[in-house]
Parts: sequence; C-alpha cells; structure tokens
Amino acid sequence: MRDLAPAHAAKSTKDWFTKKQLEVLAWPANSPDLNVIENLWAIVKRKIRDRKPTMLDQLKQNIATAWEAVSAETCDKLVKSMPRRLQAVIQAKGAATKY
Repeated sequence: MRDLAPAHAAKSTKDWFTKKQLEVLAWPANSPDLNVIENLWAIVKRKIRDRKPTMLDQLKQNIATAWEAVSAETCDKLVKSMPRRLQAVIQAKGAATKY
C-alpha cells in the first residue's frame, strides 16, 4: 500500500516492487491517513518549528530532544483515538476527515 507521494511513485521504487514481485494495493489520492505516527511526527515538528539549526548535528539533537519530550500519555491518547478515526472515515465514506 502506498500513496502518490513522489518517493512512492519514482521509477526506482516501481522497479523495486516489480523485481521483488510485490503487489501494490491501490490507494486513493487524498485518502485519510489513519496512521497515528503521522500525528506524532506533527507534534515533534511543532516542538522544533522555531529552532533554526545551522548544522545537521543540531537538527538531529533538536529532533531527539523533541521526541523524548513526547509523553507516554500523548502516545496513549493517539492510539485510543483510533476508534473515532475509523468511525469518522466510515461516516465520510472514505473521504478526508479532520484526522
């Protein structure tokens, strides 16, 4: 399963799937993303948004610090939101939701 992100649609990616004889599931563009890791990454990005690292090591440290600051409670809330997310997608008949 993959969407139409450029990295997923690249010829090298398509060739890799073909070489490995892997079937790719159709995935509609703009479909709701139910993967809670996307929300977790958004939280991390907000935590580092105003920092302006000038070196790669600084960026890595900022990301690590932000990641470590995410509480287990936040992760638990994201996981527990799945039933609501699924229900929203069902009600939207597969269209985009607030999630």
